[in-house]
Amino acid sequence: MLPPIEQRIAEELGVKARQVAAAVQLLDEGSTVPFIARYRKEATGGLDDTQLRTLEERLVYLRELEERRAAILASIEEQGKLTPELRGQVENADTKQRLEDLYLPYKPKRRTKAQIAREVGLGPLAEALLADPSLVPEAEAARYVDAGKGVADVKAALEGARQILMEQFAEDAQLLGRLRDHLQANGIITAVVVEGKEEEGAKFRDYFAYREALKDVPPHRALALFRGRNEGILRLALKLPEELEEHRAPGPNACERLIAVRFEVRDAGRPGDKWLAETVRWTWMVKLSLSLELELLGALRERAEEEAIRVFARNLHDLLLAAPAGPRAVIGLDPGLRTGVKVAVVDRTGKLLETATIHPHAPRNDWDGAIHTLAALAKKHGAELVSIGNGTASRETDKLAADLIKRHPELRLTRVVVSEAGASVYSASELAAREFPELDVSLRGAVSIARRLQDPLAELVKIEPKSIGVGQYQHDVNQTKLARALDAVVEDCVNSVGVDVNTASVPLLQRISGLNAGLAAGIVAYRDANGAFKNRAELKKVPRLGDKTFEQAAGFLRIMNGDNPLDASAVHPEAYPVVERILADIKKDVRELIGDSRTVRSLNPAKYTDEKFGLPTVQDILKELEKPGRDPRPEFKTAAFKEGVEDLKDLRPGMVLEGVVTNVTNFGAFVDIGVHQDGLVHISALSNKFVKDPREVVKAGDVVKVKVLEVDDKRRRIALTMRLEDAAARPSPRDKGAPHGKARPQRPEPAPQSALAAAFARAKRI
Repeated sequence: MLPPIEQRIAEELGVKARQVAAAVQLLDEGSTVPFIARYRKEATGGLDDTQLRTLEERLVYLRELEERRAAILASIEEQGKLTPELRGQVENADTKQRLEDLYLPYKPKRRTKAQIAREVGLGPLAEALLADPSLVPEAEAARYVDAGKGVADVKAALEGARQILMEQFAEDAQLLGRLRDHLQANGIITAVVVEGKEEEGAKFRDYFAYREALKDVPPHRALALFRGRNEGILRLALKLPEELEEHRAPGPNACERLIAVRFEVRDAGRPGDKWLAETVRWTWMVKLSLSLELELLGALRERAEEEAIRVFARNLHDLLLAAPAGPRAVIGLDPGLRTGVKVAVVDRTGKLLETATIHPHAPRNDWDGAIHTLAALAKKHGAELVSIGNGTASRETDKLAADLIKRHPELRLTRVVVSEAGASVYSASELAAREFPELDVSLRGAVSIARRLQDPLAELVKIEPKSIGVGQYQHDVNQTKLARALDAVVEDCVNSVGVDVNTASVPLLQRISGLNAGLAAGIVAYRDANGAFKNRAELKKVPRLGDKTFEQAAGFLRIMNGDNPLDASAVHPEAYPVVERILADIKKDVRELIGDSRTVRSLNPAKYTDEKFGLPTVQDILKELEKPGRDPRPEFKTAAFKEGVEDLKDLRPGMVLEGVVTNVTNFGAFVDIGVHQDGLVHISALSNKFVKDPREVVKAGDVVKVKVLEVDDKRRRIALTMRLEDAAARPSPRDKGAPHGKARPQRPEPAPQSALAAAFARAKRI
């Protein structure tokens, strides 16, 4: 028998079963992962949010597995075919696939050729020919010819017997497992271009004549292959090595041999051996090869999707927790050429103050007028930052902002280029329409660009996570799984930072533990009607916000300058009595203690524990008292794009530039260096040391220095390295003097140009 679910999960996570059991109980009671991770450390033994997310996912899978196991046992028992041996096999099946393999012979199905053959009495013939290959098949089959039953002749009798054996072979759980394992270990996935699609599918040309071991296909390459197939460009197949032309040899392949071994079919010169060998061959060709190909390619896709979702989730996490510029007035610029640059000014809290449209670029070229307008807005509203979207005309607009700062040093402005991914989605959303009903859609985008500099998290939660654009193949993966994973990331990020309940928007509040869109709207409505919340206890007056919801949410909701200083911290109201004991012991007021590092560090946490609040909670309380409401996000800093480098044509191999990491994949990192096309730092060029996972070195939002290795203007690809000593590709003699000739790569080791080119070919931009 398999161990209980809690024990299995504990073994997988490398923790104790009682920790898992406690977490499962809390989840079943309706507690959220952020709440359990932050405020129930004693119960779970300190399981963190990553462990809890994995636990939650496995719990769902294993419970579904148990439900399916019970249903299968009931079905087989109802058929009267549940032997003790079969029951043991079903009860010990540890995956859904193994369960379904065991159930296959008993699964209700449409009438098959094998069932029809059994109905006309050919079952004994099949059994006899398999059991005794010394029988002459034709002679034995002649005994079963019966026109009245539909068995017209010997050929029909043998065909019926073969169908029975083929079904028996194909439904053998042990055999299926062996075949699956063999294909997984030895199968070769191949791709060829569909005839006539060469030009249309040029972006897939790296796969026009492709083959790779199934077990070696990385997730991003698998998704590229499947996309090529879905677009009708590629034809995929799973083959055995011996089926490839150069290895083709007469005789049965490895999978046919596995079938033969399982059912003791061999060539011993007996009358029935040849007929049984043909039955084995037909079983593989007709019953098993296609179904296993579909299954294994499906499993490859599922694994690739899971990895793509994991990469997307990690990048989203890093982007959401990017450093905030903080409460400073900002001018947001949404760059444009013909339609002009949209301008929005927001105050320290993100409130929209004023909008404008300027036309510094062609065709109007009103450069001086644009600078005059921006200077006036900055002076009028006390702006400190200029936030510039990184889309079309971004570098031209960045140059405008630089000129503004140069001409008006008294304004003390700082310019920053930010990702505008998802800004257009927000602009056209119902939320933006409700917030700015009279504002043009393009101007709403400028507001979003300004606000995301102040607080990326607060602004990006307004956008559907998959529209933020930090993933690979996000449109190719299971959208339900993607949404679930990304929603979990957003929830974890929002709760790790906490929100000011008196300024937070509905989209931000609804991500707080225990809250939903309705309750978040209720909090905002109560705030609008009654003024700012003065303490956390007042939250209970919000309609439908009951005790359980308050328990889950209160610790993540901050009330600044309220009645109780603890309400501005991550100390949960349920733990306030612990703080009161500390204050009584040291004879200080809470306002004296908060921020007094020397006093807080001198306290012994163990002294203040009790039956309800253990050492982990008291230690967390003391950390909060030392630095209340501390923000886990890094310090705000910006990248300085190189002047005069605004387009691919401005790049030269060997240039060292500063840029911002926009996306991290399994094969490297994409970096925005200010030329409207991200460059790729291949995993082998991230560090002088071996890098297994690019996130060991960089994450989305990091400011990094890179060297240009190679530029492919035609395919709009830039190869970069963070190993600044790497040699760049140099122009060949025939290209000398050309403004942008084809480069001949000088191959740095261990990051050869071929590796970089291959990485591009497999990247999300194919």
